[in-house]
Amino acid sequence: MTAVESASGADTGRAERSVATGREFIFLVTALMAMGAVAIDLMLPTFPDMREEFGMAPDSAELGWIITAFFLGLAVGPWLYGPISDRVGRRPPLFFGLGLYAVSAIAASLAPSFAWIVAVRFVWGLGAAAPRSLSLAMIRDRYEGPQMARLMSMIMAVFLLVPIVAPGLGAILNLIAPWRIVFWAPAVVAVALMFWARRVPETLLPERRRPFTWASVVDAGRVVVTNRQTVSFTIAITFLFGVMMSYLASSELIVEDVYGYGAWFPVYFGCIAVLLAASSLNNARLVGRLGINLLVRRMSVVAVVMAVILSTLAVVTDGLPNFWLFTIVVALLVPMAQGLVPNCNTAAMMPVPHVAGTASAIIGTVSTAGGALLGGMVNGAFDGTVRPFALGITVFVVIAAVFVFIGSSGAEAVELQASRAPETSRSETG
Repeated sequence: MTAVESASGADTGRAERSVATGREFIFLVTALMAMGAVAIDLMLPTFPDMREEFGMAPDSAELGWIITAFFLGLAVGPWLYGPISDRVGRRPPLFFGLGLYAVSAIAASLAPSFAWIVAVRFVWGLGAAAPRSLSLAMIRDRYEGPQMARLMSMIMAVFLLVPIVAPGLGAILNLIAPWRIVFWAPAVVAVALMFWARRVPETLLPERRRPFTWASVVDAGRVVVTNRQTVSFTIAITFLFGVMMSYLASSELIVEDVYGYGAWFPVYFGCIAVLLAASSLNNARLVGRLGINLLVRRMSVVAVVMAVILSTLAVVTDGLPNFWLFTIVVALLVPMAQGLVPNCNTAAMMPVPHVAGTASAIIGTVSTAGGALLGGMVNGAFDGTVRPFALGITVFVVIAAVFVFIGSSGAEAVELQASRAPETSRSETG
């Protein structure tokens, strides 16, 4: 090793001790993962103003394309970053993605038509894919097994503060400025995170870097798609993401047009988000006690039961159940379904640490694109009742549960091996 390399290694070590091994790393990764939610939840209260400006009907579901286009970009984006990050490290593609995020957000605020906004939102999603997918790779670089699952659940709990705060903040911003302010605000946040992320040292060890060639990318992809555990949990994540996408795309229409409580939508949305965060915190506690596999199986069964109750309620009332009864079931089902995601992500990544960047790209692409399309189907089927929403997410939850059981049936050996591996020190999880 040369003197320059030694000095570089020493500098990296000092950086890791000062930042990466502390709570700051966890908070920064959480903020990076939340960038996608910021780009969605902040604008939800402005949908009525958008419909009015673009000449849409008050109950038009066309605005759902703003969310769908963003998630399609979020699905394609990991392939811009994952494989190359396995070669050059996580930092360079992360900064590129944050820059693209900020530029696209500004472009959306200046777009002259709805079609332009939809197109720019796709590019915006490409930028948002960097912090989302690379954060998962960075976490996998440093953690594994139950410890990774606990950390992912804690991050998800903090991450879910965004849906609690963002709609209310979006409503406030819309009171003091035209609705396009909700596009400028995420751009400012992205620029701030670019400066903060400069403090993060590289998490990918030199010995784990792979050559960035077509053969190498194909080989890494083959490793991922031939692993039953990874593939099964990725499919499960896709349908669970479809549940969340259906909720995001349809909840505003349901609350306003089915029940007439549009003015209270930020409160409704925030209350559900509180339960989502509570579910993630509880998940972080339970995963250490029960293990990933047993926990995801039990949660899947409960989610299926709640989904069946919701669909039954929708069918027997011709799609117009009592608002409070509907809300209670949704408030139990959606957090339960989303509580599965951190553990499924962990289980999917556990067998493939040597190709974490490529694995995160594949998982991100499949789950995000699939989930966005599934959510778009449910949103497009809106008929003035809750029936399409209830039946759609019931199907998604049942399919996800099937693949959770398939994936976890062969995962015990991997989980046992990970649990016996030396864990990162407690100081890293803060």
